[in-house]
Amino acid sequence: MPIQKAVKAATHASRQITAVVVSSGLMEKTVKVRIGTQVWNEHLQKKFNSKTHLLVHDPRSSLTTGDIITITPGHRTSKTVHHVVSSIIAPFGRPISERPPIPTAEERIAERERKLMAKHIRKGSWSRWGFERDPRGIEGSQWFVEGFAEGKKGKEEVIQAEESANGNGEEVRLV
Repeated sequence: MPIQKAVKAATHASRQITAVVVSSGLMEKTVKVRIGTQVWNEHLQKKFNSKTHLLVHDPRSSLTTGDIITITPGHRTSKTVHHVVSSIIAPFGRPISERPPIPTAEERIAERERKLMAKHIRKGSWSRWGFERDPRGIEGSQWFVEGFAEGKKGKEEVIQAEESANGNGEEVRLV
């Protein structure tokens, strides 16, 4: 199952990158960070220090400008966001205890899986998650929606023609 492979890959992250938060609060759950890199100078045959800016996913909006953090290459959140915050090394301003906690890799993957399952249930492809029937109509399940089963049975509605556009007094069935 691909989710299990993602959990294993996330727990053994290939690398941790130290970064400084440059901009926060302008985008929801996203911060801009600066990381140190080295650039090769062909003429001098030497590497020089440089900086690069990245957009990083902050799942609970717990970072502020000036924080020193570690990031890992995570799942692609959007077209330009490919990294995710793994921890705060040195906070700037408010202490870490007053901020929302940063989720672990397992928590992030579980949340992503739960959202994907909810999406598939809403779209009607609940059988791919092992359900024999729609779990929104099963009482006691975590996906139960009050009145969902009754809404399916009474899907046809009868409207009198005076409210409809027909106007000749006959009943119109909406399916």
